[in-house]
Amino acid sequence: MSTAMANGQQIAYDDTGGDGPPIVLAHGFLMDRSMFDPQVEALRRRYRVVTWDERGFGDTVYDGEPFTYWDLAADCVALLDHLGIDRAVIGGMSQGGFISMRVALADPDRVRALVLLDTQAGTEDPEVVPLYQGMIDDWVANGPSDDIASAAAALIIGEPGLNEDWIARWKARPHETLAHPGQTLINRDDITARLGEIEVPALVIHGTSDVSITMDKAEALAAGLPGSTGVVTIEGGTHSANLTHPKLVNEAIQAFLDQLPS
Repeated sequence: MSTAMANGQQIAYDDTGGDGPPIVLAHGFLMDRSMFDPQVEALRRRYRVVTWDERGFGDTVYDGEPFTYWDLAADCVALLDHLGIDRAVIGGMSQGGFISMRVALADPDRVRALVLLDTQAGTEDPEVVPLYQGMIDDWVANGPSDDIASAAAALIIGEPGLNEDWIARWKARPHETLAHPGQTLINRDDITARLGEIEVPALVIHGTSDVSITMDKAEALAAGLPGSTGVVTIEGGTHSANLTHPKLVNEAIQAFLDQLPS
């Protein structure tokens, strides 16, 4: 692990180094950079792969202040500056996708292409907001109970064994720090109307068994991105399809990267 002072934040990251084209990956809500270990292993021989922990998660030192996904996009760009990377493939899963698209909107010259995993451009469905808010409030006040942690794992991961591993990590983290990240998730802005501004090639990958973001939202995302050729579906893949079905996801990413113009 390395750390960088970037955009006023002490950001933890891993960098495989090397001379290959850079790809920078951002994790989903409640997760951390290690969720991309299968992708790092598959890509590192040909690409410089950077994974990083967002505010409130993993090893990044969170200052406890409110933030938006635009702030996290600025964190990502500042990390690129720290690493001396002028332009990169930017990608992420779920929340990481929210960030990646905002990087492309805020600093398009820094983005060579997008890799968007189980994500969307819109806001949370109004009917689930009270449920998510209640889970976050209870988590912050009391820590992740077995019931709430299991429910979160079912929404995000959805595979026995992996669920238990991540639940153990969640229970080891300070529970109070989830308050502002939770509000960022629930109250994020809708960028659907701006997707046409993102002209770089875009890979949209989505698990068919994703219960957190439904397939129609992935299809709408792909349809709105000029550089997308449609959704690459991962049969049986969950919200964390890159973890539950890494071989299929890795093959799709590698095929996409291989055909990018220099």
